[in-house]
Amino acid sequence: MNHPEEYRGQQVVVLGLAKSGVQVAKTLYEHGAIVTVNDRKNRQECPEASQLEALGISVICGGHPEGLIHSEVKLVVKNPGIPYTAPPVVRAIELGIDVVTEVEVAYHLCQAPIIGVTGSNGKTTTTTWIGNILEAAGLNPIVAGNIGTPLCEACKDAEPRNWMVVELSSFQLKGTQEFTPKIGCLLNVAETHLDYHGTMDDYIASKSKLFAGQSESDIAVINWDDPVCRELVPYIKGRLIPFSMTEELQSEGVYIHPSFVPNVEDGLQRSILYRDASGQLHTIIQVDEIALPGRFNVENALAAIAVSLAAGADPEVLREPLRSFRGVEHRLEFVEVKQGVTYYNNSKATNSKATTMALGAISAPIVLIAGGLDRGSDYMELLPVFKDKVKAVVAIGQTKEKIGHIAALAGLTDIRLVDTGDSATEVLRAAIIEAASLAEPGDVVLLSPACASWDMFASYEERGRIFKEVVHTL
Repeated sequence: MNHPEEYRGQQVVVLGLAKSGVQVAKTLYEHGAIVTVNDRKNRQECPEASQLEALGISVICGGHPEGLIHSEVKLVVKNPGIPYTAPPVVRAIELGIDVVTEVEVAYHLCQAPIIGVTGSNGKTTTTTWIGNILEAAGLNPIVAGNIGTPLCEACKDAEPRNWMVVELSSFQLKGTQEFTPKIGCLLNVAETHLDYHGTMDDYIASKSKLFAGQSESDIAVINWDDPVCRELVPYIKGRLIPFSMTEELQSEGVYIHPSFVPNVEDGLQRSILYRDASGQLHTIIQVDEIALPGRFNVENALAAIAVSLAAGADPEVLREPLRSFRGVEHRLEFVEVKQGVTYYNNSKATNSKATTMALGAISAPIVLIAGGLDRGSDYMELLPVFKDKVKAVVAIGQTKEKIGHIAALAGLTDIRLVDTGDSATEVLRAAIIEAASLAEPGDVVLLSPACASWDMFASYEERGRIFKEVVHTL
């Protein structure tokens, strides 16, 4: 796409009235474009419509009318979740019209250097952690993107002295053309969102767009332990800074000290080390000082350290924000202890990998609440961790039979399938009551669905909030 200024007086269509759609519509309108916003939801489900119409922006709700996309339209900006099979998107592509997401528009306007963070799991935690570290280092971060604040909105206040720290989904990245972060961070790649992407190749290609436009002056931070991430190395043009949980890195990178490294004192065995570009080693923090539980959060910490150092943070400044960070809502979030049973909300676990990681972070016996939108997975990835970590399963949503089947294969005998009720809240309440009845003092009841929420809930946030509300009333 062109710079937004170049659409002055030209027709632009924005598909989807979510937060990013509203903000990008305003942004393009402010730059002189003739903007039409379209959402297939009914008008009463689109409270933002009146606000946009008051500005002079045309809003069409209730479906995608024939003729919405025509030869005079110069740009289509779609909500990331709208599939490329949607009729307006198909028509735009047929006419050769650029189809992008809000991230691409914002990139052309942003005055601050951008840190882009993506991956199948850990994006929100790592993005937030990077923001906290850069704040402590006096580097003026602005945290935005898929994490909450649309990038177009955040860019309004961004200056060259800031760092724009952006969480990016594969959906957002697929709709980019020139978007290029100064620092790109790829945390991991697991099989997910295949209902949207169709194939793993398309999913990986979307993630790797993070690095596509980078030059030698840019920086790529990747997970050296993830085979898919490592396969991208030959295509990365920027300065490479890997992080690793398992390997001593011989070039620049962040890793955990192995059992023995020549010329390094013995007291560093469980330290996180940074080897700088000159080969000098810096001790950042001891692994057991990191506040968040779980191996995967240590991995997130390594990524946050690598990115923060690449952005110019002093190694001495990192220790305190690494010690004090307690995580974000819906990511292995402690809720309450009731009658000796500890409840955790991990509603953000929308795929099997995320649930596997959460189960591995807990040492106590677990009663797991799982299930949700059926995207075609067989959930066999959960079988080993069910055998090792789970004492009982309560399954809900479209995938309840699949989750229950895996639990049975794992040899579990306490398996409850909660039938769909009159409301999602009632189903989740019933599941929590079932889980509480199966738990004993010292156990953990964990909501970690391994599925998206959209079969029953508007979002994983809504699912997590209802879980917490019900637990508090037990």
